Amino acid sequence: MPFLMSLRPTMQLPPSSQSLVTPSPSYSGDLPIRQIPGSYGLPMLGPLSDRLDYFWFQKPESFFRKRMEKYKSSVFRTNVPPSFPFFMNVNPNVVALLDCKSFSYLFDTELVDKKNVLVGDFRPSVAYTGNIRVGVYQDISEPQHSKVKKFSMDILKRSSSIWVPELVSNLDIFWDNIEESLSKSTTDGASYIFPLQRFIFAFLSKTLLGADPSRRPKIAESGYAMLNRWLALQLLPTVPIGIFQPLEEIFLHSFAYPFFLVSGDYNNIYEFIKEEGKQVITRGQTEFGLSQEEAMHNMFFMLGFNAFGGFSVFLPSLIETIASDETGLQEKLRKEARDNGGSQLSFESVKEMELIQSVVYETLRLNPPVPLQYARARKDFRLSSCDSAFDIKKGELLCGYQTLVMRDPNVFDDPEAFKPDRFTKERGAELLNYLYWSNGPQTGSPSEFNKQCAGKDHVTLTASLFVAYLFRRYNSIKGNSSSITAVEKAK
Repeated sequence: MPFLMSLRPTMQLPPSSQSLVTPSPSYSGDLPIRQIPGSYGLPMLGPLSDRLDYFWFQKPESFFRKRMEKYKSSVFRTNVPPSFPFFMNVNPNVVALLDCKSFSYLFDTELVDKKNVLVGDFRPSVAYTGNIRVGVYQDISEPQHSKVKKFSMDILKRSSSIWVPELVSNLDIFWDNIEESLSKSTTDGASYIFPLQRFIFAFLSKTLLGADPSRRPKIAESGYAMLNRWLALQLLPTVPIGIFQPLEEIFLHSFAYPFFLVSGDYNNIYEFIKEEGKQVITRGQTEFGLSQEEAMHNMFFMLGFNAFGGFSVFLPSLIETIASDETGLQEKLRKEARDNGGSQLSFESVKEMELIQSVVYETLRLNPPVPLQYARARKDFRLSSCDSAFDIKKGELLCGYQTLVMRDPNVFDDPEAFKPDRFTKERGAELLNYLYWSNGPQTGSPSEFNKQCAGKDHVTLTASLFVAYLFRRYNSIKGNSSSITAVEKAK
């Protein structure tokens, strides 16, 4: 695991950036050893109090930030929801890791176990995944993990030849529809969230499954909505919604929703994958030793949770970042998109667009699609943060809140600010070692021996292509997190 070990030594930045990183040895070395501050409070009452702070009184970012300030430490004990009263089998106790150095331990598979910790100690019913424990819930020590991970990486590798053509053709449809909506709008602009999700679903179905949703009108029209409902019911106990309190606490965060509420949606998508994605499923059986059911339900999860869910969160952040900018960024992006990469967009051509890639990375830094990462200590070990060392006991659940980790002032200069060119040139390349959004660093390589997202590079390149396409089609765009209010087409 050479890339994991490289996260902890001193990072050599250009002279102008030397102050960004506190020099420290690989593990604890000469750092002062501290007892982990914080507590879990009284049984039931402590977790309930923290839950109300997390969802209601403080909200997640403030929840972690206030405790970090209180304990004067980026490592501390606290509780994260879900918890009492109706999650009696879920232990909310965690050790929070809120700086880049401590956070990197979540990826060291010699020290931590990733079994059943996708969303902490809580795990949605396996009924949501066809009564199959899919790969994302498996630790690398489990034989099945290797099969599923290699299957996932093979799907992405084989889809690469059609990825860009399908992206471009589906973007044509998406933006044609946005322009049509704008032509009919008088004041509010064109809402793009559901059209964007319809685009994402169609694009991913064609590339990952080799399946065209248009062959099944019901799926083409409502497949994205089916996945939305399936995702929502699994994650509601862990996600702040922002509706009227205490209704949110009573109805959304107090119990796990039963699968039967979305069983019809799941079965519809399942049958679509089974019939239209036969070649992919067969390859999972013949080349990777999966049963048909294992291949089917893992493929469903990869399509619905990893890919569709991730892009549905990330792309609106990217659109808002660009469409709401008033600093002249669009002019620079337009110039780079048109002056580089030749006439046809491709994975290789977009790699020539340094600023566009940096904007994608910076958006991921400030708005990671998955804000929380978890792992359980595989054994006793000593963890080091940016300024201290702490003893972790076997079985303790570690929790990293990426939104704050990616604003670590020891690594990122002016960390709260959006800097479009942060990841450009030599300094930017070094900072990619500390860009965590994919269950690993941006410089890491997904493999069967780690838990890094199999589609890490596809995500960043696809997002870069999305931006490059946008500024080859338009001179400018205006909008926010949900609507496009104006576009100026290129002449």
